[in-house]
Amino acid sequence: MNAVVRAGSLGDDTDTVVVPARIHGRILFVPVPRRVVLASGIAGLAATAMPAATPAAATELADMGSPLEHFAQLRRVMIQTDNLIGPRHVLPALQQHLVSLATRRRSARGTDAIELLALETRYEELAGWFAQDIGDERTAHGHTAKALDASHITGDTDLTAYILGRKAQLAVDTGHPADALGLAAAARRTARPGSRLEVIAVLHEAHAHAVLGEGGEAHRAYDTALALLVRAGSDGVWGSWLDTAYISTARARSLAALGEYEQAAAGFDSALTVLPPAYRRDRGVYLARAARAHAGTGNITLAARIGGQAVGIAAETGSARIFGQLDRLDQALAPATGEDGVAEFRASLDRIVLHPA
Repeated sequence: MNAVVRAGSLGDDTDTVVVPARIHGRILFVPVPRRVVLASGIAGLAATAMPAATPAAATELADMGSPLEHFAQLRRVMIQTDNLIGPRHVLPALQQHLVSLATRRRSARGTDAIELLALETRYEELAGWFAQDIGDERTAHGHTAKALDASHITGDTDLTAYILGRKAQLAVDTGHPADALGLAAAARRTARPGSRLEVIAVLHEAHAHAVLGEGGEAHRAYDTALALLVRAGSDGVWGSWLDTAYISTARARSLAALGEYEQAAAGFDSALTVLPPAYRRDRGVYLARAARAHAGTGNITLAARIGGQAVGIAAETGSARIFGQLDRLDQALAPATGEDGVAEFRASLDRIVLHPA
């Protein structure tokens, strides 16, 4: 599969998608004309485009009975689909349903309008997460900001706390860990004391400290999160996935950020052994992070082998989180091209990214 493109410009077309491209030796997510991606041989990366809402669709929606369960079920299905194939093919559908949901909400009044807005807010947050995972930071910030604004209108403080946590996560993942600390603190203040939402906020705070190189603060925050989790009750949809294994995996990511690669590698290896098969995209994320950690320990051959497994999932899903770790792994392995498996890994990675002229 040849992804080398000889294009004079990346920006000479208004119909663009954000895709991974090799720019000056690094893999960056950049807007590229869709026609260029389609010509590259990696057409799967051109999948994200929101279809325009049609008058017919709006009429059909107006004739719908109670739409709440319909849209709630659609959201659950899209989350499950994202787990399997990543967000690149799911985001356009979610954005189209978001348009339909907003249309319905604007024609509603009273309690119905508030309930629809709460669901619309969850759609906006999920769209922000999907956009972040395909590397489209601008769209991710836009959807997440809309979700936060709408959560204040609904008066749902749990929803506000969760979205503040998401903004903290987005901030640290886009290179602003100091901002993430403030957002995580705001999320914790907003969360009900003793709730799982408070645990989520502390986890975001912990990783922001790690990215800033503040190891002591990061470890204390993780210890706090574990202690809070023991006392936390069930919050329904909020933090239902939280357990000690999840926190250990989150800590492994922070350990890698702190350069504590031996412990990080052990944490990711453990997480991979218990990750359900349905979490295909997350397996790619964990594989890529494990590979980078093993490279940090000096186990180059193992790092290249695990990284090669992550490449296939990166190609399937288009996940920016996988590509980001594979880029770091590629840089770490570059001086060791002669080691077993390294050249093969780097060649396989090159085949799934654009190479603009």
